[in-house]
Parts: sequence; structure tokens; C-alpha cells
Amino acid sequence: MATQPHLIIVGGGAAGFFAALTAKSANNELQVTILEATSQVLRKVAISGGGRCNVTHACFEPKELVKFYPRGNRELLGAFHKFQPRDTVEWFESRGVKLKTEADGRMFPVSDSSQSIIDCLTREAEKLGVSVLLNANLKAVEKQQDGRFALELANGEFMTTDRLLLACGGTRSLKGAQLAESLGHSSLAPVPSLFSFRIKDERLKKLSGVAKQQAAVSSGDLKQQGALLITHEGLSGPAILKLSAWGARIFAEQNYDFTISVDWTAGARVREQFTTSRQNFGKRQLRNDPQFEIPQRLWERLLENAEIPEGRRWLELRKSEEETLVRTLTASCFQVSGKSLNKDEFVTCGGIPTREVDFRSMESKLCPGLYFAGEILDIDGVTGGFNFQNAWTTAYLAGTAMANC
Repeated sequence: MATQPHLIIVGGGAAGFFAALTAKSANNELQVTILEATSQVLRKVAISGGGRCNVTHACFEPKELVKFYPRGNRELLGAFHKFQPRDTVEWFESRGVKLKTEADGRMFPVSDSSQSIIDCLTREAEKLGVSVLLNANLKAVEKQQDGRFALELANGEFMTTDRLLLACGGTRSLKGAQLAESLGHSSLAPVPSLFSFRIKDERLKKLSGVAKQQAAVSSGDLKQQGALLITHEGLSGPAILKLSAWGARIFAEQNYDFTISVDWTAGARVREQFTTSRQNFGKRQLRNDPQFEIPQRLWERLLENAEIPEGRRWLELRKSEEETLVRTLTASCFQVSGKSLNKDEFVTCGGIPTREVDFRSMESKLCPGLYFAGEILDIDGVTGGFNFQNAWTTAYLAGTAMANC
């Protein structure tokens, strides 16, 4: 009697589960086992989006979608033509989990609970007969002469498999990279990708919690725009997170000691606006007339930083004062002296180089029968559901390929 083909997936996260479900759905004869090193699967799903799970993003054009990935965008273009956010939405909704789109494009379950996603994935695994082993920490792996993989677990147990998928992330530990390296791969050292900036500056003091809905931030040649949040540690919000993603390796090389410039007006025509205010509202005091949708507390601080005298009216604004205020509004420079990580939602760049993987199947170009999916790859997206979409897409491609080989 022929032996049932076996697939082992290392990692019980979003990518691991989705690859397992895809493979088993495509080939019910395949024996699929997920090895999770900890006592809980889908932990990152549980905490993502503040416990709501930002499943994906409502961007359904692959050429536009790849623009949200600082690393991996070229490789993902073809991949997104095979499985993209529209497919993700259809997959979950066909299994009873409706998704909703928020104003910024982020998509969440209508329940606003990540448990809906977890229940869906685990229920599907149980229905299909996918085996999930907890506290199964993979210690070592070796490719045998017969082409199969021999796995040694930390508890001394040994397993063999025809196909092996590494979907164990690339952040908390280097285990995934070490396993890949033992099978002939290289790896790029992971560095944080999404993080806030620590800034100690009197100009931001007592402004914690103030948010500007649109601002532009830059450092060197890097520029990003979006909402900006002042925190007790410095600056955060989508604009900062996007800048940190695109500059991840540059900022790491600078040891997170660099200068950023903030345009609080997000590129508005400041001088024209000032002229309009002077002509139409000349008797108004600047202090009581915030411009460019800048919150009152922040507007008052910016006037103070520009040394605009209290009580100054638009008609009384001197040329030199206007010049200083323009610079303050459009090019406030701050010295960054470190990063602040969300320890739960931790994204890095780094991992297995994309050039070593065939993105038609997610199979290794160096070790036949070995596959990759998710964050273990040197792929990362900005905040907004893009990292989960990378997991769903690469897992779908891997699962489909492993089921048909």
C-alpha cells in the first residue's frame, strides 16, 4: 500500500495555517501537520489591530498594491495576480466571516474581533483534518539522500516529511533563518520595520495625544505623508510608521540617531493661505485662528516656537515673523534618538532573500521540496493590513504548489 504523502509546516501563524488549509483543500490525500513551538497558535492574529485583526487592505489592483511594500514589491506583483485582497475577502466571507472596510482602506471582520479570524482558521483545519502539534519546537532539519526531510524536535522526537514549509516568522527568534541556512540558504539579518521615533524636544512637551490628520515627514531622500501622532516619547502615527518601514535599514545603520523634518501643513500653499487670512480676517488674532486643520494646542505651540507675540493679528504680522512661521509650519526639524516598538505587533525587514525563492510556487531554488511563506521572507509592508496579505498570498501559492507536486 502506498504511503500517504506528508507535508510538515513549521509555524502556527497566519501563513502556516493558510498554507496548510490551501494544501489540504487542494489534495485531501495529503497528510498535513503544523508544528507550533509555543502553546498557542495564531498569536499574532489575536493581537493585531488592537485585537480586531487588520485582515487585509482594500486595494485590489496589484500594481497599486505592491507600492505598499518597501521590500518584496517586485516579486509580489505576479503573486498578487494569483491571490490578492479580493481573494482574501472572498475566502473568509465564503466561510462565514464578513469583512468591512474602514475609511483608510483597512479591512476588519465586522465583529471587530480577531477571534472571528482565529475561529475560522482553526475550524477549517479541524474540518479538513490538519494536525496541529503544540510545543513542538523544531531543533534541527536535514535533507536525506532520498529527498525527504528528517526533523529533530527539542523533546527528542524525530519526524520525516516529503515536503517542508518554513512559515515561522523572522522576528522574535532567528530559528527560521537558522533552519533555512542549514539547508543551504542565506539570510538577511532582521531589523525593525514599523516603529515610532523617540524624540526629546521641549517643543513637543505636554502635547502627548495631539494628532494631526495629515502631515508630511522626511529624512534625507525618504518622504511619507499621513496622520501624525505626538506621544510622550516622541512622534508616531501612520506617517512615521511608513517612514520607518521605507528607511528600516538606513535608520538601523544610523543606530536610530538621525534628523527628520515635519511639514505640519502636508504641503499646503502656506503663503497663499496667509495672504487670504490677512485680507479677509485681518483683525483676528493668529492664536485664535488655527490654520491647515492644525489642532488648537499644537497651533499655539507652533506660534510660540516661531516667536509670534501673543495677541498678534493677521494684519499686524510682520514679514520676518511670517517667514519664521512658514519655516516652523513646513520644516520643523527634530533629532531622533531611538525607536519605540509595539512589542506585540512586531514587523521586521530581513529574512530569506527573495532571489532564493521561486515566487510561482514559493519553493526554494536551492533545496527542492523546501518552501517558504510569510514573514520569514525578506518582505514587509507598511501598516494597514499589508503584512497579513503577504502571509495569505505566499501561503496560498506555497499550499497550492505543495498539494500538486
